[in-house]
Amino acid sequence: MAFPKNHNHAISGKHPQLRAPRVLFYSHDTFGLGHLRRSRAIAAALTAADDRLSALIITGSPIAGRFTFPERVDYVRLPGVTKRSDGTYISEKLGFDIEETTIIRAGLIKSMVQLFMPDIFIVDKEPTGFRGELRPALEWLHESGSSKVVLGLRDVLDSPDLIVEEWGRKRAVQAIEQYYDEIWVYGMKSVYDPTVGLNLSDDVKKRMIWTGYLRREPVPREEMPESPYILVTPGGGGDGEAMIDQVLLAYEKDPTLIPAALLVYGPFLTGDARADFERRVANLDGRVMNVSFDSRMESLMAGAQGVVAMGGYNTFCEILSFDVPAVVVPRTVPRMEQYIRASSAQKLGLIRLFDEKLGPHSVDAMIDAIRQLPTQKPPSANRYVGLLDGLDRIVSRTSEMLTQGLETEQA
Repeated sequence: MAFPKNHNHAISGKHPQLRAPRVLFYSHDTFGLGHLRRSRAIAAALTAADDRLSALIITGSPIAGRFTFPERVDYVRLPGVTKRSDGTYISEKLGFDIEETTIIRAGLIKSMVQLFMPDIFIVDKEPTGFRGELRPALEWLHESGSSKVVLGLRDVLDSPDLIVEEWGRKRAVQAIEQYYDEIWVYGMKSVYDPTVGLNLSDDVKKRMIWTGYLRREPVPREEMPESPYILVTPGGGGDGEAMIDQVLLAYEKDPTLIPAALLVYGPFLTGDARADFERRVANLDGRVMNVSFDSRMESLMAGAQGVVAMGGYNTFCEILSFDVPAVVVPRTVPRMEQYIRASSAQKLGLIRLFDEKLGPHSVDAMIDAIRQLPTQKPPSANRYVGLLDGLDRIVSRTSEMLTQGLETEQA
């Protein structure tokens, strides 16, 4: 679908000029990869649909530079923050306290909004941003009326009671009422409704669009494993130690276990735990292969006979997109998001939930799950209309919003 070819927008307040459409993304990413990968996938789809559109991603991800970005998609990295063991945050590199760091980040975000002047501003998951850092930019956009502002939500946020408490503390619902033109839910209501329990007005509910999940495409790569394999992925890896340990215990206990496993640690699994895993992999005589990080996970997923994964949003989209049998081992701390998603998906026949407490007594269950993966029914065995229409729906709705903006300016 092509976007409007004559989109007028004021680059400055005094001199309107003809220019191509622009979409700005906010992806705070204090830890993990989810927000950035989701924003990157949407930006790629939008720029592929119109060779004039440009997209810029504002991100806090410390590894944004390890990803490739399509033509006309770029990113700006905010000063990073890191979470201490007691749950508080500090500046990742600058040595500032979190209050000063947040003020700096908020100023940078507002400046980028004012300079980039987006036609559409898409905010991922956090209505007010990390520690409210989006509020100055949202207020400026609200007063200027120069952009459409969209909140993009993944299919599951957390358990309803925790979301009600968290959003109440952040005054998120009030921010949605005041600043957001639309809410795009990157999932299907038949799987889960992330707003359950929230006191949303009828007006806000009318702004909600269920897009479906975000389809992924394999990225060409030269090297692929020669023999059949299952893919083992903890996502970013920062909280995947227990799952990886369970898989390695399975291969250590059963020397006949097949297929072989390709283990991708993720960029945030480091230190002594990573070193211990590599030692154990080396003792398995090639039955488990391991790599640190791969920005082209889509191709590894597409080539696998099955997947053992933790079940974050992006991994779930890849499982659906490449129709791979999957065993999902969800985390339950600090959020119930992955468990809720996996439970709902198992009820619909899309994946198998590994719902056992990880430990020595569950190793036999993991062995059995891995053995059955190649013959387990793929997600497509249960057909759901519109399940993977997310990017198409977003492209279509973006085109409609840009057209409406053009018509308003010409009126």
